[in-house]
Amino acid sequence: MSRILWALTAVGITTMSGVESSELAPKLAEHMARIASETGQVKADHKGASEKLGEWIAGHYKAGQPLHVTVICTGNSRRSMLGSVMGNASAAFLGMPEVRFHSGGTTPSAFNKRTITSLKRVGVVIEPTGEKAVMGPAGGDNPKYLVRWGISDSANQLQMVEFSKHYRDEANPQSGYAAVLVCTEADGACPTVAGASARIPAPFEDPKKFDDTPEEASRYDERRDDIARFMMNALQHAKSIAKSAE
Repeated sequence: MSRILWALTAVGITTMSGVESSELAPKLAEHMARIASETGQVKADHKGASEKLGEWIAGHYKAGQPLHVTVICTGNSRRSMLGSVMGNASAAFLGMPEVRFHSGGTTPSAFNKRTITSLKRVGVVIEPTGEKAVMGPAGGDNPKYLVRWGISDSANQLQMVEFSKHYRDEANPQSGYAAVLVCTEADGACPTVAGASARIPAPFEDPKKFDDTPEEASRYDERRDDIARFMMNALQHAKSIAKSAE
């Protein structure tokens, strides 16, 4: 039995029809197996929000039909990007690739290089497309990247183009999605989220404060995994609700 399947069995997870965890990039699949075994570490102040997202997913999920979640933070450069990518990896890991996570901001900037490096460390493939998106209010380049969490020949298209953007950008869902606000600034700036059918505040500490310090890499990885556990817990909760309803 592979380490991935052993980890799945150990935490009582079976994949749903559609995609199996084997379609994740191998290094990432092992990391997500560890994340799946650590959802008990979701902090108390995030547990309720994670379960609320899970309940929303369970109430709207239909196998084979896309279901969208947009993760929102002010600059759409760090926490919202981590939420989008680790949410997609969690959904694929649990066999729910129809649940697609997107990212957006209120004052977009650029996909931060430190965020990219942290995601690459666990096996996410991120490559520049050579295209640039519209600059945010602060100016500066805003490159587009192809982000892939699945193996290259996956039939489930486990990839997306990511770049910093307003949450209402045409690349994102326009209605019927769940909005997860991962910073207090975005929570305050968006008392209502246009087009969202659920608004779920879940602020996380910004790793930006550790930029250019000896703790930079460890703090970005810590935030990546905190947010990954939040997303994994939500999806596990959704699966649990669906199973109890059978």
